[in-house]
Amino acid sequence: MAIAAFLLMSKSGPAAAAILIVEDEPLVRIEMASSIKDAGFTAYEAGNADEAIRILEQHSEIRLIFTDIHMPGSMDGLRLAHYVRGRWPPVKIIVTSGMVKVRSEDMPEGALFVEKPYRPEHVTDRVREMVAA
Repeated sequence: MAIAAFLLMSKSGPAAAAILIVEDEPLVRIEMASSIKDAGFTAYEAGNADEAIRILEQHSEIRLIFTDIHMPGSMDGLRLAHYVRGRWPPVKIIVTSGMVKVRSEDMPEGALFVEKPYRPEHVTDRVREMVAA
């Protein structure tokens, strides 16, 4: 069944699945959004948690957020991840950082941590798996 779900999430399939990339570094955000789009998903971009929350409120098709921990604004990416888990429980969460290693007990339930530097292809593979689950 997991293989069938993965195949459904191929380039031709995930039109209804959208991914929100939350990253304050524009070049990193643009590269990740490009990788997500190349994988066949719709990509939304936010530079901080406040912007991310506004986008989530407007786009119910978002199925996963990919957030950096360190960014400006009212909360960091880890706090955003917990906020999203509480307000939008079905949304999957991937957290990333190159400065901090996050313990699993500090993450929201079901969230995944990806350490920077990462390969965009590695992240899109995790996105496919999590959205298909």
